[in-house]
Amino acid sequence: MGGKPYTNQIMQYFEYAHLPERLQHVSKPISDLAHQLNEQLADGPEKSTGLRKLLEAKDCFVRQAVTTNK
Repeated sequence: MGGKPYTNQIMQYFEYAHLPERLQHVSKPISDLAHQLNEQLADGPEKSTGLRKLLEAKDCFVRQAVTTNK
């Protein structure tokens, strides 16, 4: 998103363009939220932990979508 380098390295894992379209629909809202929070909040340990947990949740949702026939 935006083409600028990430200042927070975890943000690279919220990219979704490489996913099939049906999985992009699952990943995009979480990516949007991660980018919004990354912009709004100052860097710090709680922000890093929150983004990491959001990434874990995104991975779970995408895996669930992979295992279902929707």
